[in-house]
Amino acid sequence: MALPPPKRPSSDRPPMARVGRAPMQPGRERSGPPERRSLAVRSATITVMIRAAFAAAKGLKRDFGEVENLQVSEKGPGDFVSRADIMAERVLRKELERTRPEYGFLGEEGGETKGDGRNRWIVDPLDGTNNFIHGVPHFNISIGLERDGEIIAGVVYQPISDELFWAEKGNGAFIDTPNARSRRLRVSGRKDPARALVATGIPHIGKEGHAAYFAKLAAVTERTAGIRRWGAGALDLAFVAAGRYDAFFEFGLAPWDVAAGLLLVREAGGVISDIAGKPYELGGPSLLASNFGLRDSMVEILSKA
Repeated sequence: MALPPPKRPSSDRPPMARVGRAPMQPGRERSGPPERRSLAVRSATITVMIRAAFAAAKGLKRDFGEVENLQVSEKGPGDFVSRADIMAERVLRKELERTRPEYGFLGEEGGETKGDGRNRWIVDPLDGTNNFIHGVPHFNISIGLERDGEIIAGVVYQPISDELFWAEKGNGAFIDTPNARSRRLRVSGRKDPARALVATGIPHIGKEGHAAYFAKLAAVTERTAGIRRWGAGALDLAFVAAGRYDAFFEFGLAPWDVAAGLLLVREAGGVISDIAGKPYELGGPSLLASNFGLRDSMVEILSKA
């Protein structure tokens, strides 16, 4: 009777492949989520932004697992900041400055650093802080690049779902997921408000205009198929770009809340304005994102309420 061949020592075995990842070499450790081979052409700038987001996400995922031990302080009524926000912004600043030291930087937590006067990173290190500190797995890292007053590149990364949204001006918008690489984003084609799913942001304690907002919310509720409020503006815009939401409106958003998301919507074939249908300026009092077919109806509903 033939004997089975002897087993090789464990050190001689080929590296095991993780699900969805290439084999890991001995002694090699990933600094973030796996780098996926993109089917769309990425510029060097987009690559820098994605790597920075992955680096910051590593700490956010660790802190999210220990959320009950987080140090949290209150910037204002209902407006919180955690140690996770601050550390993530430090990582982003370090990574972006390492490759583009001449660029300016505007972050939610650390303020603004002047740069060459043309280029500026606009960063929200943890969009959805309230979700994060309550253990709700819906938050993201948002990085936009502004050049001569115009957003030309944007990345929105959701660490928990491992969904990466990215766009460059004139080159389209894309999503990378664990199961799909560089799938082109397109806004929805729904034109009838009665079939539309609309996202919004509800003002919390310390914000003004509650009565006026709820009048508009009531008008939208009466005319649409449903309302969603998830508390992370950059992801709301990314979801419009992906056709998951048909429209999104909110008031009082800061530049870091929307810089990357605006470009995602535009490059996915959508339109950005204020709620009256006028051109939106970064940091403006109101924002409406939708497909072109639904925009006029949403303006009518919001303007008359």
